[in-house]
Amino acid sequence: MEQYVVTVGCEYGCGGSAVGRALARNLEIAYYDRTLIDKIIEETGVSHDLMKMADAGKDIKGKRENASGPAGLPKYKNLTDRVVYIQKEVVKKLAARSSCVIIGRCSDYILRNNPRCVNVFIYAPDEIRIQNIMKSHSLSESDAKILLLEKDKRYHKRHLALTGSNRGDRHNRDILINSAFLGVEGTAEYLEELIQKKYGSGEE
Repeated sequence: MEQYVVTVGCEYGCGGSAVGRALARNLEIAYYDRTLIDKIIEETGVSHDLMKMADAGKDIKGKRENASGPAGLPKYKNLTDRVVYIQKEVVKKLAARSSCVIIGRCSDYILRNNPRCVNVFIYAPDEIRIQNIMKSHSLSESDAKILLLEKDKRYHKRHLALTGSNRGDRHNRDILINSAFLGVEGTAEYLEELIQKKYGSGEE
């Protein structure tokens, strides 16, 4: 069986990462979420603070118009460009390594030319997302709402800046699914069946 990749974009608080983890477990393939990818990026010398600034869409000072980065990186106008370039290269390398599930990091856009890629977007009603955030972060309802708005604004801004499209645009995805309809495990099982119909068992 040839390799394939499942990219999972998701709204904050909808349980998308949990769905992706369960899906990877069921398919017995690798799983990479934001935390794991960021750890790999940090190994290239990019600090966590730089990644946070790039995610926020900030123009990081330290312009190097005529310099090349380490390990053969191409010339870049500023440190933001360098961070974004490394993020893209890491996602591409993970996708080339083996069949896997990749959470976020604009992986649907980065791998848009990969013919063996399933692009999923997971969402949920705001009231469900707020309840999940209250539980996972031990927050009041009002504070959970504030965090939800902050995260939505940040992630939408980042995705738009890097891809030129909205995160939940149906034209960029193969399937959009409400995680509250079947729950985490049920959603993962539904996606597993879909992917197996498309690519088989996933065994290498």
